Amino acid sequence: MGSVREQSCKICRREKEKLFLKGQRCYTDKCGIERKPYVPGQKAKMRLIETEYSTQLREKQKAKRYYGVLEKQFRNYYKKAVKTKGITGEILLQLLETRLDNVIYLMGFAFSRRQARQLISHGHIAVDDKKVDISSYQLKEGQSVSVMPSSKEIVPIMEAKESGTSLTPPEWLKVDLANLKGQVLRVPERNEIKAPINEQTIVELYSK
Repeated sequence: MGSVREQSCKICRREKEKLFLKGQRCYTDKCGIERKPYVPGQKAKMRLIETEYSTQLREKQKAKRYYGVLEKQFRNYYKKAVKTKGITGEILLQLLETRLDNVIYLMGFAFSRRQARQLISHGHIAVDDKKVDISSYQLKEGQSVSVMPSSKEIVPIMEAKESGTSLTPPEWLKVDLANLKGQVLRVPERNEIKAPINEQTIVELYSK
């Protein structure tokens, strides 16, 4: 299984925006983009000429890094969105938003999407009471998500539970943090997706 290995703080600095990839650290003065508010690299402070293509490419890269998916995965999500009836860009974000790792993060069972992926791959998460170890698992309306009974007292989950995280779960999710379980009530509407992404720019890139 492929994974994104680039350092989280460098990713945010490159996108010139907080993507909250390191959980609690992103809310402190230790955040990389707070300490170094410029893109990484030797030519970081040079003025770069932005073109329409570079703007579209950066938006796609930002979306990939925000959700922690690889190029092939992202392209497959786009192809699925195109084939689905509705607004392509909105459907693309809905597919990304309802990934299991993202939902675990939004429910407050992990401090970041990266940590959520670790919990899933190590067998700590169940969907409809059955263990699922695939981070990209696509959740559907009505499905329940929970922490495996044997995993409720492991350190990462206990820390997330006790802190309550810094997130307020969106209305399309029902969350019982005390018992480490929740449910997908429905597919999120565009105004409920807080990702700092201009999906139309991505659609324009792939439409060329």
